[in-house]
Amino acid sequence: MYEAELFGVRVRIAAPPELFSPQAADRGTLAMVSQVQLLPGQRLLDLGCGAGLVGIAAAKVLGESAVILTDADPAAVRCARENAVRNGLPGLRVVQGDALNAVEETGFDWILSNPPYHADFSVPKRFIEKGFNRLKIGGCLVMVVKRLPWYKNKLTAIFGGVRVRQVDGYFVLTAQRRELRYANSAPRRA
Repeated sequence: MYEAELFGVRVRIAAPPELFSPQAADRGTLAMVSQVQLLPGQRLLDLGCGAGLVGIAAAKVLGESAVILTDADPAAVRCARENAVRNGLPGLRVVQGDALNAVEETGFDWILSNPPYHADFSVPKRFIEKGFNRLKIGGCLVMVVKRLPWYKNKLTAIFGGVRVRQVDGYFVLTAQRRELRYANSAPRRA
């Protein structure tokens, strides 16, 4: 078990050795949350939650009903649920599913993800493509990665742009869903 501080709150996390970063908060995850400012009334999705570190800390700030955690791994989901209870959040919603298949809600202010690093980009590709439509206008998808080019290109293609910050040896990418504006949308003359 370890303790970590995220979003200005302390959480206690226990994780079996087979889950990601079981003994301490991952530096990449800490870099990612350092670029996020949570405000009352916001909603957050922890995409690929693992043991639940990010989502649990966010729920302590935003409230249980404002946060959803999801992961494809049943062991991660069980662990995140146990950690939610451990941190006084027994009603926190933790769902099992691939990418966003198990989450029907839309209108998120934040989707945060430290995606798995695979040789191919199938998992982060689904996160980005499906995440776009789950955000409200003005909402942000924030990812932390080690390899920049593919992520930067994909986020730019889907969102129309991306902000890149280098933090502690990681790239933190923030893509905001903006309202569509069409070049040919000038008012018509009667």
